This record gives sequence, structure tokens and C-alpha cells, in this order.
Amino acid sequence: MKFFLKKVNKLNRGYTIIETMIAISIFLVVIMIGMDTLLNANLVHRKSQDMRSIIDNLSFIMEDMSRNLRTGYNYHCGDFSNIESPQSCVSDNIIFFEESSNGESGDVSDQWGYKIDLATNGTDYSIYKSIEGGAVGTWIPLNIEEEVKIDPNASSFSVIGAEPFPDTQQPFVTIRLVGTITYRNIDTPFSLQTSVSQRLVDIVI
Repeated sequence: MKFFLKKVNKLNRGYTIIETMIAISIFLVVIMIGMDTLLNANLVHRKSQDMRSIIDNLSFIMEDMSRNLRTGYNYHCGDFSNIESPQSCVSDNIIFFEESSNGESGDVSDQWGYKIDLATNGTDYSIYKSIEGGAVGTWIPLNIEEEVKIDPNASSFSVIGAEPFPDTQQPFVTIRLVGTITYRNIDTPFSLQTSVSQRLVDIVI
């Protein structure tokens, strides 16, 4: 009988302080590991979203150039002074053209242009756009210089079939953008290319 009472008392005594502290410690370790994993996942997601935003911006720049070049005409690389003499080029960092809404104005100041040139920091390169003939002070940067750095040696505009009438080839522009995306001191290379054919019929058979 005494043995039975001792056994019952032993079974009903509950947890000791040491057992409770061990259980709480294990619980806290599990929670800390879970929180660390959750915070890392959130950080990776934020980085991914920010990179996606920068890449979307680059895609928008390519789309802007493609759309305006497609509806434009009189393509010429480098030199913007002679509108009536379009010219092809194998590779150049600047391109001018007549924007579709300007009509046959023949005015240099009505030309639109894109160029790859030194950024304002004087070290990196950026993409610029002008809708006023490339006059000084009219070039607007299209990319955020701190985030996107263009490689001027690998990036270019190529034009074929731009020569005046008569010709047998439709004007065709190839745009190449190569560089790096810098985010949180991490450089990620990118390479974009697209080709655009002039919408206005230019072929004489």
C-alpha cells in the first residue's frame, strides 16, 4: 500500500523548473531559426522585386526607342545636320531620325535622337534622349545612373537600308544595350538587343 501511494505521488508531481526551462529554451531556438529564415526570405524577395523594377525600366527604354524608331524615318547615325541624306552605319553610339508627327518639316530642331554618352558623374555611361535635334541642354537621361551602367564599347545602334530613294531595302535598325545593374554593391550583367524595321514603306522596285 505504501509503495502504491509513493508511485501515485511521483506521477502527479508535474514538471520541474529545469524541465520547463529546457522546454522554453528549445522553443525559443526554434522560433529564432524560423524568424531568421523568414527575414532572409523577405530580404531575397525585396531584392528580387527591386531587380525586377530595374529590368522593367530597361525594357521600357528599349520599347520607347523601338516604337519611335519604327514610326520615324530618315535614320542617320552620328551626324544630325543633314536630314535629307539618311545614312546607314555598322555601329554608332548616336542615332537621329525624323519623328512621325513632325511631317516633312526639314527642320534640324524637330529631329529626335538617342545616344550613349558619359553620365553626369563623368565616369559611367547612360542612355539619353533628345526631341529637339540634340541641342545642348535637351538631352534627358533615360536610366538611373546609380543603378544602370551602360558599356559604350558593346552597346550601339546599327542601321542598314537608310540611303535615299531609290532603293530596294527597307530601313532596319538594331539596338544593343549591354552593361551592368548595380544594386546593394552587387553587379549583375545584362545584355538586351532588338531590331526595328521602319513602318513607312521605303522600297522602290
